[in-house]
Amino acid sequence: MEKVLVTGGAGYIGSHACKALRAAGFEPVTYDNLVTGWEDAVKFGPFEKGDLLDRARLDEVFAKHKPVAVMHFAALSQVGESMSIPAKYWRNNVMGSLTLIEAAVDAGCMNFVFSSTCATYGDQDNVVLDENSAQMPINAYGASKRAVEDILNNFGESNGLNHVIFRYFNVAGGDPDGEVGEFHQPETHLIPLMLDAIEGKRPALTIFGTDYDTPDGTCIRDYVHVCDLVDAHVLGLKWLQDGKGSRVFNLGTGKGFSVREVVDHSRSVTNKEVPMVDGDRRAGDCTKLVSGSERAENELGWTPARSTLEAMITDAWRWHQNGHYEK
Repeated sequence: MEKVLVTGGAGYIGSHACKALRAAGFEPVTYDNLVTGWEDAVKFGPFEKGDLLDRARLDEVFAKHKPVAVMHFAALSQVGESMSIPAKYWRNNVMGSLTLIEAAVDAGCMNFVFSSTCATYGDQDNVVLDENSAQMPINAYGASKRAVEDILNNFGESNGLNHVIFRYFNVAGGDPDGEVGEFHQPETHLIPLMLDAIEGKRPALTIFGTDYDTPDGTCIRDYVHVCDLVDAHVLGLKWLQDGKGSRVFNLGTGKGFSVREVVDHSRSVTNKEVPMVDGDRRAGDCTKLVSGSERAENELGWTPARSTLEAMITDAWRWHQNGHYEK
């Protein structure tokens, strides 16, 4: 069975990717420092604890497992924090990724799937972003991801590193089987925060900004179900193994939902009201970010089949009621 090194495989998206890889006939090897990940989430293959900045540890893991590819999810991803502590994001996301890429190339592991972000496009309102849209990040998180894309392109030209880059926005939902799910400490994502408020685990959901230039005043985002997302990553891996070369793909639904729309829809799933309070805008947040995925659909054969509010909130609610991890 071919092995794939999954960095951040103990995290939300990475753990779902490990399940999808296992279902596709690969053995996922999770590489995670457990700063934000959970060892309980590693259920589908071996676990190797380590940091991206630890080159000796990476070399050891590459030599031990001899993966045919890397699937790179490990990153810090809080926009607000990236604005106040940019050095943390440049060090972890950029220097960590550079160390990983060098280790992969030196080990002869020349297929690399990178989890990037549509935050590299910055604030481009009232357009559906595609892969040719200008990249103008407005926060350190987006800038750090764009830098890693540049590194991958450089290594592709100089060393022949084949890579697929995926850019996407908000990921939501959870494994329909309930084996893994979304669980952060602290929690920063809208849907789990909303469900926490419904269950009384926090006093209320704070709506960050109610004066955006949108129909209801709250910002709009494109939401993709985590299972759809990781399916695309597996298709990207197979794309590389088929020798089709390096490529960038956006992953989105082509439409977005406002914060209030997400909250309103939760009532039909949970039959409960969401306690809410209005707050100020957060630094680095954009008004409306929506991504198209025509290239992924046409070239990879990918469709966001579960990326409806109904499915995303239902799957998240199921996990929220029954699932958790412990350190």
